[in-house]
Amino acid sequence: MRTKIRQSGMTLTETTIVVGVMALLTALSLPAVRTFFSSMATAGNTRSLISAALSSARAIAAKEQRYAGIRFQKAYDPRGVLEAPQYIIFIIHDPAPKPDGTDLANGFRAVEGIQPIKLPGGIGVIDLRRRLNSDPKYSGDDIIDDDTEITTVTLWDTTTFSIIFSPNGKLVIHDVRVRNRNGRTSGESTVSYDDIFNTYNQLTNSIRPFGMFLQDDYAAGSAYDFGLGQEFSRNSFIIYETDKFRQAYNKGKAWSDYLIQLRPIYINPYTGTIVNSGQ
Repeated sequence: MRTKIRQSGMTLTETTIVVGVMALLTALSLPAVRTFFSSMATAGNTRSLISAALSSARAIAAKEQRYAGIRFQKAYDPRGVLEAPQYIIFIIHDPAPKPDGTDLANGFRAVEGIQPIKLPGGIGVIDLRRRLNSDPKYSGDDIIDDDTEITTVTLWDTTTFSIIFSPNGKLVIHDVRVRNRNGRTSGESTVSYDDIFNTYNQLTNSIRPFGMFLQDDYAAGSAYDFGLGQEFSRNSFIIYETDKFRQAYNKGKAWSDYLIQLRPIYINPYTGTIVNSGQ
């Protein structure tokens, strides 16, 4: 009987994409990088899109000699988490003092010059982990399972996570706390005009709103209500279909039955490439 050999790693298409991204980053043409990722997003090739983003983040970390990576997060949407679109955001470690840095030891901000990449419609990415403490500075978490009661806060939390590379290109588990590029918080009178990450006050400002994504803040009523705060970066994720998830979510705990049956995708810590679970 012929034995079926399980293969993992990148396909020829994905390898070609990654090589193209590396060439673009080497040329330091950020507008070209933005155009490249935008074209991929419209093509709907989610796995290849994420694979290319990981390779790009790894190259950014090596070039800048700083921790860098990608963050999956849903944009702030007053209609709620189910309606909010999800993006890939390129982030970089920036602990520098205000007003030119996050002013946090584990602070990350968006990489300047590269806009967030919207995931194709009908697809979502989740890590099936939630934070255990409402304090935004707390990093501990647990795995969501059949007994976990799903809430809006849980959904915001588990669809928001980061994957980080060290300056030598290795995937690492690192505390991540995302902040706007000026290190501002909702409690400050001086605001940040960062158009990527910002405070709850700025995102919801009816006169002059700024930002797309809620940062990891201090203030109750903003970060607390969305389950966001400092957390460890990840080394795996799950890709799911939003329509199937919505149907399961509306049935209560049936949402976990759908997600848990999906195979996780792991990241090779040395090459940054994605591989399927061995299940």
